[in-house]
Amino acid sequence: MTGEQRRQLIDTQQVYQAWLSAEDERQRRFVGSMRWVDRNGSDYLLRKIRQTETSLGLRSEQTEKSFAAFSEGRERNRDMLAGLSDRLNSLAKINVAIGLGRVPAIAARILRRIAETSLLGRQLLVVGTNALFAYEALAGVQISSGLTATGDIDLLFDSRRRISFVTEEKITQSGLIGVLRKVDRSFKPLQPRAFRATNRDGYLVDLIRPQAKNVLKDKGPTSISSIPDDLDSAPMDGLQWLINAPKTDAIAIDERGYPVRIPTIDPRMFALHKAWLARRPDRSAVKAVRDREQAKAAALIARAYLNLPLDSEYVAAFPAPLREIALSALPLNDAPGLSEGSPIEPDW
Repeated sequence: MTGEQRRQLIDTQQVYQAWLSAEDERQRRFVGSMRWVDRNGSDYLLRKIRQTETSLGLRSEQTEKSFAAFSEGRERNRDMLAGLSDRLNSLAKINVAIGLGRVPAIAARILRRIAETSLLGRQLLVVGTNALFAYEALAGVQISSGLTATGDIDLLFDSRRRISFVTEEKITQSGLIGVLRKVDRSFKPLQPRAFRATNRDGYLVDLIRPQAKNVLKDKGPTSISSIPDDLDSAPMDGLQWLINAPKTDAIAIDERGYPVRIPTIDPRMFALHKAWLARRPDRSAVKAVRDREQAKAAALIARAYLNLPLDSEYVAAFPAPLREIALSALPLNDAPGLSEGSPIEPDW
């Protein structure tokens, strides 16, 4: 990225983090409403959250203070969110103009909706091609568009983490498919309890999970909910390395210039996994070539831009298949720079 792009990215990330903080405060403190109700000649303060209304007690100095604090705090919070939203709208236009917009808009909308349920970064992680956008934002670089072009998003389901009560309350009635339909009403599973959903434009959302060592003993949850038409994750070999890998996340910019948080895996493990995929005998030649190039890009970002060790000492702790691939297929000692084919004159 250019200096201007980096500065703009940092500004956008900071404003978005402030917006997320204000939104979190709204969700924790100011969701619902408060009102006074006359019951048998006495005033009671009631607090309503969703469909539940609870009495906070008779009118008193304490309940008066509670009502005032809630009303004033909510108004301040609304002003803060409105101001930050206006700022993000202004930044978005500039982000598009200077070429910062990278993440497909549909993918960004899906991730923001999932984040509202508190699933993102806990039960669900972004893997596959869309993870590259997080690595770009972390390193301040842009990968060739040919390697990042994608018409789907892969969500890795970590069933080991228990869904919190708050998350369960938000997701139980609609499931993951309900979250997708808030983004685009045309989303539907390809078949009942399928691992893949698609919308009318052909954009795909895949829910995947690690393949159990013993399939017959695979008794863990495979879906976010028990809703009949919700997505049911597909077990896949090799994902056990990703589910156990160190995690990272970044705020990237979507095609419309708006920020989006992308929780994913360490770029080194991404590189190792992609290189492993490329060597599988059942991998198509077209996908294998793309896998290798994505693996090299992620490895280069990790080592040369993020200063993460990716050498024989680092990979020594990994299973033999990954060690062999790392030492033979990844650019462990490459440094960033101009390619031999880079023009030495401007594109007049």
